[in-house]
Amino acid sequence: MSHRNRPSTEYSHPYESGTFFVQSDSIVRRIWGDADVILLVFAGSAAEFALNRAVDWLFFTGKLPADPIARLFSTVRYAQEIVFAPEQQARQAITRMGAIHGGVERKRGYQIPDWAYRDVLYMLIDYSMRAFETLHRPLTDPEREEVFRTFREVGAGMHVPDLPTTYADWQIDREAHLSRDLVYSEYTDKLFRRYREQLGGWRYDLLRQAQAVLVPEQVRSELKLPQKPWLGYSIGLYKVLNAFGLRSVTQQILLPTEYLDQIQSLDVHK
Repeated sequence: MSHRNRPSTEYSHPYESGTFFVQSDSIVRRIWGDADVILLVFAGSAAEFALNRAVDWLFFTGKLPADPIARLFSTVRYAQEIVFAPEQQARQAITRMGAIHGGVERKRGYQIPDWAYRDVLYMLIDYSMRAFETLHRPLTDPEREEVFRTFREVGAGMHVPDLPTTYADWQIDREAHLSRDLVYSEYTDKLFRRYREQLGGWRYDLLRQAQAVLVPEQVRSELKLPQKPWLGYSIGLYKVLNAFGLRSVTQQILLPTEYLDQIQSLDVHK
């Protein structure tokens, strides 16, 4: 029996009136309330998860291959509900995520590997930090710890076993997962073809540029992403456009204009 099906009391505590899963001054709220940062989080995750040895699970449900952009927005809604909701509502959202995955497992007849759950959790931790630092500034050590602790709590709420207990231990395990769990497969090709079909040629090229800026070397090498992406030299232009109130222009560049309202709705000011 999977550890995730066993009741767990670790990190659980009574809901308290007026408390939040993520405090109002947390760096996690700043990261997950910024539409541009979120888009980069998912650009990096889209690259890495296409290489994951468990990516075949996405093709069982069919949701991500059918419509990657729609899947991005639905995933963000879950993440933002956890980050910005009161404690009880956030924990209910975590429980729902666990139940959804459990339902998929029952339909397929076997379980998603525990290491695959950790892989996804580790991607959210890593790309949250990488995306914010790419667009804004280096995070402090306490801020990095806060990002780690928040998503570790999400994993604990889903009963994912063997989670590292400290940020330093997570860094070690993250490298181990990157070395062990990535492989270029037919699913990688299929997902990147879908990215190209939805985004069109030049936006697809821009996506690969963004991914090259963000991802670890293991991912960049497997996907043959540009070694010296020109986009890395253009972040200053992004900041200038924002300073002149042209943020929506950069968002239109990143995704087709029919998604602009949904992109802008990702901004949360709380």
